[in-house]
Amino acid sequence: MKRVLFNVASAVLLLLAFGPGLALAKDKIVLGFSQVGAESEWRTANTQSIKDAAAKEGITLKFSDAQQKQENQIKAIRSFIAQRVDVIAFSPVVETGWEPVLREAKRAGIPVVLTDRSVSVKDESLWVSFLGSDFVEEGRRAAKWLVDYAPVKELAAKGEVNIVELQGTVGSAPAIDRKKGFEEILKNQPKFKIIRSQTGDFTRAKGKEVMEAFLKAEGKKINVLYAHNDDMAIGAIQAIEEAGLKPGKDIVIVSIDAVKGAFEAMIAGKLNCSVECSPLLGPQLMSIVKDVVAGKPVPRRIVTEEGVFPQETAAKEFPNRKY
Repeated sequence: MKRVLFNVASAVLLLLAFGPGLALAKDKIVLGFSQVGAESEWRTANTQSIKDAAAKEGITLKFSDAQQKQENQIKAIRSFIAQRVDVIAFSPVVETGWEPVLREAKRAGIPVVLTDRSVSVKDESLWVSFLGSDFVEEGRRAAKWLVDYAPVKELAAKGEVNIVELQGTVGSAPAIDRKKGFEEILKNQPKFKIIRSQTGDFTRAKGKEVMEAFLKAEGKKINVLYAHNDDMAIGAIQAIEEAGLKPGKDIVIVSIDAVKGAFEAMIAGKLNCSVECSPLLGPQLMSIVKDVVAGKPVPRRIVTEEGVFPQETAAKEFPNRKY
């Protein structure tokens, strides 16, 4: 009995000596994460990166798949608030409509980190940091590569270059910004014309469906396809082949993400260029989460470093791809 009392007394003395930090050291950080969905190769790799990084860092991850619906993400965020998680992170389906739920998180004292995509809110204090790519720059890079591509230069020298565009999800940050960046470069190129532009919702199936409609409407007038992601481009490649045309030759194709599927298409000669958008944000996100919980200052904007991969580099680079 005396030994039991001594052990209890020793534990109390340890807590008094080291303060609450000793108890807190045993508590895991709890992160609530709401993902857009699983609409593409990129998104699947992004989800895996986040799950792997959380496990490696010993962070308890409460994960929710929104299935590309904003209302599902709002429900998930409210659930995270009710569960009193330490940090909420999410990749917003669209840019607008977040102010009410983010105010709820702020009132609850739960910091919010944005990953991959941004939000448009009047009160910028509703989120602490945004980690992800510069989508406008990705659009610029796609256009810069296009105007410098030799076969397209030859077309421009003879006449107009007709472009069809597969946009991402309507209202989403990458769709808005990738279009903006692409058009910013083309405004100084009067021979380059976007003759059709429609959402393919970032999916292969929709990319194929919309490309079929473009081909029916414009046929052999189409010189270039600009796709806001690789999955839509891969779907469009199927439609082009089914129409009896050669993707990568009859229609030059530039897309964004640089996933393995895009490299396989480039090696097969069916895709001409993919602009990188890295999904491997997990390690950086966990680092931000730990700093936020520790009360350390974090940058408001963290941009991931990325490259541009033309078709001729694909075979060499493919073995290095992690997604």
